[in-house]
Amino acid sequence: MKSYRACACRFLCSMMMVGLLGACSMATESTAGWNQWGGPRQDFIVRDAKLAADWPKDGPAEIWSRDLGDGYSGILVEGDRIYTMHRHDDQEAVICMSAATGETIWEHAYESSPAEGHVHEFGDGPRGTPLISGNRIYTIGVSGAMRCLDKRTGALHWSQELWKDFGGSVIPHGYASSPIEYKGMVIALSGGDDQSIIAFDKKNGRVVWKNLTYKNSYSTPKIYNILGQDQLVTFMATAVIGVDPNSGELKWEYKHGNQWGQNICMPVWHDGILFISSPEAGARGLKLTRSGDDYEVEEVWSTRKIQFYHVSAVREGDFVYGSTGTRQPCFMAAINMKSGKIAWRKRGFAKANCMQADGRLVIFDENGTLAMADANPETLDVLGRTKVFEKVSWTAPTLVGSTMFLRDRERIVALDVG
Repeated sequence: MKSYRACACRFLCSMMMVGLLGACSMATESTAGWNQWGGPRQDFIVRDAKLAADWPKDGPAEIWSRDLGDGYSGILVEGDRIYTMHRHDDQEAVICMSAATGETIWEHAYESSPAEGHVHEFGDGPRGTPLISGNRIYTIGVSGAMRCLDKRTGALHWSQELWKDFGGSVIPHGYASSPIEYKGMVIALSGGDDQSIIAFDKKNGRVVWKNLTYKNSYSTPKIYNILGQDQLVTFMATAVIGVDPNSGELKWEYKHGNQWGQNICMPVWHDGILFISSPEAGARGLKLTRSGDDYEVEEVWSTRKIQFYHVSAVREGDFVYGSTGTRQPCFMAAINMKSGKIAWRKRGFAKANCMQADGRLVIFDENGTLAMADANPETLDVLGRTKVFEKVSWTAPTLVGSTMFLRDRERIVALDVG
């Protein structure tokens, strides 16, 4: 890896390119942006990026890289700034950096130790990804410490403690869900009795509603329009549920779990079918039907050959692409979410996060390998592959414009993939 002090030649070339492209390029990236877990639509698909047709032998050019504290939090991008979270000793920190150079613009740090019983083997850093809305950024740390900060300065507007103040279910690998926005509210999972899901006024942190009793897992909720009604669909520890995001009312549930209570990969809704997948329990296709305000859930297929773990998956048409397996060897796989038919399973990668850009599948596995591939229901054709990190890499990639941001537990890097 190149050092944080990039060579003078590359730095000058980068500055010249910025000067040539000017505000037009930055406006394009700002419009696209990456403001939450999974990107603008939470689907890990970038619709306006242009990837290079192929990569040099040693991979995409590095723009910059730098050390960063422990953590797996995703990387947000807005305009010329990037945001993420990390840990140093007993302090968690939200950090804002220059997208062009990686230099720190501001950092908001606070005391927050991992909860008692936390599994330290995989690190103590933040897992959840922040949310940007307007001039504010919303974050949740490894022990459920929630912060609303000014995204320009890092100044604190309000805070909440999801585990301490709302009786949230303390889980051994740390809080990992990311907040989402809906109609002036920021919604977060806590896992507390009668307050497993909480909606906060995004301006002042006041509780708008809280409801339900489900233990929390490590997944992030998403708003889908289910048969004409907006619903918050999310995995909890033992079930996938649909909730009215306006009130917290439960609309339906489907039991799905494993011995660890680890339901992580976000459910995918498409054309009347909900795709879910977890370790041990496998994958299922659920058909939802509606009669007035009542919903019914019917399992239409199931398989244990597809077990998406703490990974991101991508849907294209009726097919979902992702990494199946809890330990090596893992497989890249494609499955028809309507029929449950597995199109293919391919070796060659460790457990991996995926995203789609420019019609291609981007694969970033836990061994630090980054790849670009053509993926379709017939096959997976790897077009380029490069080793980026040596440390465990569990953070999903972020892509805005032609710049891809990646991190492992110790470093963050910006690559030119255009």
